[in-house]
Amino acid sequence: MLHFLSTCRVEVDIHSMHQEEAKKYLEHFLSDANGNVKEVVVIHGYSSGTVLRDMVRKRLKHHRIRSKALSLNPGITTLYLF
Repeated sequence: MLHFLSTCRVEVDIHSMHQEEAKKYLEHFLSDANGNVKEVVVIHGYSSGTVLRDMVRKRLKHHRIRSKALSLNPGITTLYLF
């Protein structure tokens, strides 16, 4: 599920997806995202395990990702884009 928080920040909810499905979804989203999108708040959840969290934080690579930030909420990671 995708929510636009502002013109340059979007929220993507992947917490109900399988790891490879979520990885492909995020890679496709990042490739297609408008150049105005500079922050992507990824909701991956944490109560059902750490597979999605670890994929987003450690395995997800894309040329648009400038950096990743952890949140006080352990179920969220923010991607900052070029």
